Amino acid sequence: MGNILIIGACGQIGTELTKKLREIYGTDTVIASDVRKGNPEFVASGPFEVVNALDFNQVETVIEKHGVDEVYLMAALLSATAEKNPAFAWDLNMNSLFHVLNLARAGKVKKIFWPSSIAVFGPTTPKQHTPQYTIMEPSTVYGISKQSGERWCEYYHNIYGVDVRSIRYPGLISWSTPPGGGTTDYAVDIYHKALSDGKYTCFLSEDTRLPMMYMDDAIRATVEIMQAPAENIKIRSSYNLSAMDFTPKEITEAIQKHITGFTIDYAPDFRQKIADSWPQSIDDSSARQDWHWKHNFDLDAMTADMLEHLK
Repeated sequence: MGNILIIGACGQIGTELTKKLREIYGTDTVIASDVRKGNPEFVASGPFEVVNALDFNQVETVIEKHGVDEVYLMAALLSATAEKNPAFAWDLNMNSLFHVLNLARAGKVKKIFWPSSIAVFGPTTPKQHTPQYTIMEPSTVYGISKQSGERWCEYYHNIYGVDVRSIRYPGLISWSTPPGGGTTDYAVDIYHKALSDGKYTCFLSEDTRLPMMYMDDAIRATVEIMQAPAENIKIRSSYNLSAMDFTPKEITEAIQKHITGFTIDYAPDFRQKIADSWPQSIDDSSARQDWHWKHNFDLDAMTADMLEHLK
């Protein structure tokens, strides 16, 4: 196989994904790229290109220069950030996808990974065990762009034979990179504040249940769906993916098992409305059946690992 390009490599998922893919395929085969240079140590750790995902020519040039076969398009404006700049969010989230799909259609790329999100679901979607196929009426800019993107991925696969693969990430929790402006970021921030301050003020209410996943599991899922034989990938819009779901109150209780004096209070802001429009738990039986997905981390295992690393 040729080389791999990660667009948006300096982001929350991109950083971890770059490291993992380099472990598997070798440092020189995996080209990291972003619109600007992030962490200097990360940028120096292997091939890095400054690429604006909105510039078709830049993307095409870097693909040709490095003999790229596979593209992981991780550049996006996330839910809470996107609400503040809807027009730019739509532009970035959609046109970057079109650039990569069109390069694949032209035969310049063999395989694409594009992330979707639980944000594709909306207030009218069944909240518990949200099925793979269900009502999708997203009410956020981020969700609207992801839902549209899913339709285009499926279209390019059906009409042009493009090998594009996608998963709907739940909230992602990582110790190694700061949150990127998502509604589920409280579940990252809370661990940092537990260790530094012993208390945390949460921007969601105590009983807001959301689907979550530890970053290790999310990265593994991303690699596994891309490694799966094409005939196993039956869904070309995006796969539901799940590991756990919990509320701010439950994550607080998990942390208190390790840090006894830890306290939380609640000051819901505009992100509460976003969270209320999303599912509380996800049915991901299609991913488990088609390409044998299974998660490793539940809330307690994740909490122990997070605190261990952050200390």
